[in-house]
Amino acid sequence: MSAPVPVQAAPRGGLVAVALLLVYVVWGSTYLGIRLALEGGMPPLSVISGTRFVIAGGVLYGLLRWRGVAAPTRVQWRTVAVMGLCLLFLGNGMVVLAERDVSSGLAAVAVASVPLWMALFSALRGGKVTGGEWLGIAIGLAGVVWLNAGSSLTATPTGLVLLLIAPLGWAFGSIWSRGRDLPSPFMTAAGQMLCGGVILVVAGLLRGEHMAVAPTLQGVLAVGYLSVFGSIVAFTAYVWLLHNVRPVLASSYAYVNPVIAVALGALVAHERFGAADIGAMAVILAGVVVITLARMRRA
Repeated sequence: MSAPVPVQAAPRGGLVAVALLLVYVVWGSTYLGIRLALEGGMPPLSVISGTRFVIAGGVLYGLLRWRGVAAPTRVQWRTVAVMGLCLLFLGNGMVVLAERDVSSGLAAVAVASVPLWMALFSALRGGKVTGGEWLGIAIGLAGVVWLNAGSSLTATPTGLVLLLIAPLGWAFGSIWSRGRDLPSPFMTAAGQMLCGGVILVVAGLLRGEHMAVAPTLQGVLAVGYLSVFGSIVAFTAYVWLLHNVRPVLASSYAYVNPVIAVALGALVAHERFGAADIGAMAVILAGVVVITLARMRRA
């Protein structure tokens, strides 16, 4: 995604609150939505991820073209395709596969490490990293080690590996895209969802995925929720926030979503979390907060 434009006139607080609520709750609830879709007999890559993003990306792309937004150039299509591969196939697709064996809340905790990997990849790429940011990276990575070595993830080796790949793919794709020729933010999102969705559908078909004989109403509604609210409504709210509030506030979803996901998993799906799971989440989120505060001071 291209860098957010400078903040214009301050929007009304009510709109900011609504947009934040959508990003916090809807994105936090997508982990539970994935689990419900899996339980409803929906194939993980070809439908829950792939079809969802093809639908959402197609709707958004059509609306943007109808409003006169320029289509991506050939070079821009290549860039958004790589972003779709990294962020959606590796980032989202691996989470969906992991949730076949891992609770939705635990998946969200693992994905909470994305800002840590982004900061680390930025440093490896030559970006300036302050002492405070290095401290946050160290704290957060300690939480990642705890999560992968001392939590219930250790009982599911496949889920553990998938939940290591997912945040790495998302973080790498985010850092790789910086400074590259991209269309407008919304068109970048639409192209990314279209390309990533097609890659996911093809990958699912190559895995031999097939629709259940009679997918349940729960599965159908869960995929619909992920498509409309998770991929269109919440993302639109997030882009609006990037253009109207400080980036630190817009990115605060990174340490709110896991808490929402864990709470919903416990309340709705009756998922159980041990002390090690909660402790690892607390350490990871502490690292993210330290990085955020260090960046605020540098700015």
